[in-house]
Amino acid sequence: MDLVALPAFADNYIWLFHDGAQAVVVDPGDAAPVLDALDRLHLRLAAILVTHHHADHVGGIPALRPRLQGPVYGPAREDIEGPLQRLHDGEQIEVLGLHFTVIDVPGHTAGHIAYAQVAAPQAPDGPLLFCGDTLFSAGCGRIFEGTAAQMHASLGRLSALSGQTRVCSAHEYTLANLAFAAAVEPANDAVHAHAQHCRALREQGQPTLPSTLALELRINPFLRCSEPDVIAAARAQGTAGRTPVDVFAALREWKNRFR
Repeated sequence: MDLVALPAFADNYIWLFHDGAQAVVVDPGDAAPVLDALDRLHLRLAAILVTHHHADHVGGIPALRPRLQGPVYGPAREDIEGPLQRLHDGEQIEVLGLHFTVIDVPGHTAGHIAYAQVAAPQAPDGPLLFCGDTLFSAGCGRIFEGTAAQMHASLGRLSALSGQTRVCSAHEYTLANLAFAAAVEPANDAVHAHAQHCRALREQGQPTLPSTLALELRINPFLRCSEPDVIAAARAQGTAGRTPVDVFAALREWKNRFR
């Protein structure tokens, strides 16, 4: 199975995976790069996976429906124009022979979901996680419709997956997120090493994604809210609490204004 990150807009990725004949796309906010890839690779579009309702994730679906030979899957609790096979937490789907479990991850939006290969012995490069705008490399999504407690819990569910899991986020935010991670943990050598690696990738026009959960647990401050240095950095921003949710909320507010 081949995995391809299709650039869209200024910094989106539409994920496409295919077996040489059929393809599945995730969060196609723009139809044009998907149609180009389908034609260039001579692929049939077997299914579309949607994580949440924002336009940069669903805007291309109407133009893709004439090429679609299967369902559009999406969150049960979000307003997305159908026909849509609406999915709830814990449900499983099979596409191109791959099995994905649906995980509710509210926070960025109220009904955001992720698709995870929880048990994937057929994935020698590591199981896939399509997490939309919930988890980014070295970062997380803004909280638009949920709460800090919800987003922290959602990230906790994702970070409990296998460390080999490939994190397929929907935006190329990695270098900006690593700059923030370095401000939170200046002594974290893994952050600085990964920043150097990612700068080299971007200079070559390559994506910094997918990441892995094992790496994210070392570099992502939003997954490290129990680490002493992260707690100290959050308290320096004025948080009165020490719980992981307090620390997460302080980090998220700091990141919102970080330049």
